[in-house]
Amino acid sequence: MAYNFNDFKARLKEIEDWVSKEFTSIRTGRATITLLDGITVESYGTMMPLSNVANLNVEDARSIRIAPWDMSQIPAIEKAITVSSLGITPTVDDKGLRVVFPDLTADRRVLLVKMAKEKLEDGRVRVRQERSETIKDINAQEKEGAFSKDESMRYQAEVDKLVKEANARLEELLTKKEKEIQS
Repeated sequence: MAYNFNDFKARLKEIEDWVSKEFTSIRTGRATITLLDGITVESYGTMMPLSNVANLNVEDARSIRIAPWDMSQIPAIEKAITVSSLGITPTVDDKGLRVVFPDLTADRRVLLVKMAKEKLEDGRVRVRQERSETIKDINAQEKEGAFSKDESMRYQAEVDKLVKEANARLEELLTKKEKEIQS
């Protein structure tokens, strides 16, 4: 009986997708709506994503227009953006709010690269956890007699190969993000 690696490969892909999504939330030189994805606003007693209470549009390379569907939500949206970890302050006008992202300084670029590396390390930790669980599963099946010691070793080598490939893809994502931040 051969070991089924499909679940393991799917979990590695989920981790890669998660790291990629986390990287999109790290600001580069351009303003994108995804930068505001993590912001939640208190709306009528419940916490809701900003995109559920307002229309978001990129005005130019450095600014985003936030047009709330209910203008009474402006103070809550302003507060949510101000307390977020983005380090930006919105300006209020008659159409809603406008968020202007300042040019990245050298210090801020270094900080953003550091944040990206932390996200990468979180992804690597998750990959190691998945590797550990899969190795435990292979060893358990070997003890049950599902396959021999030689097969078990071969499957564990395959797990290590898949982990190495996943880590290489994560490293490629980091390299790409660093280039975006530095440009």
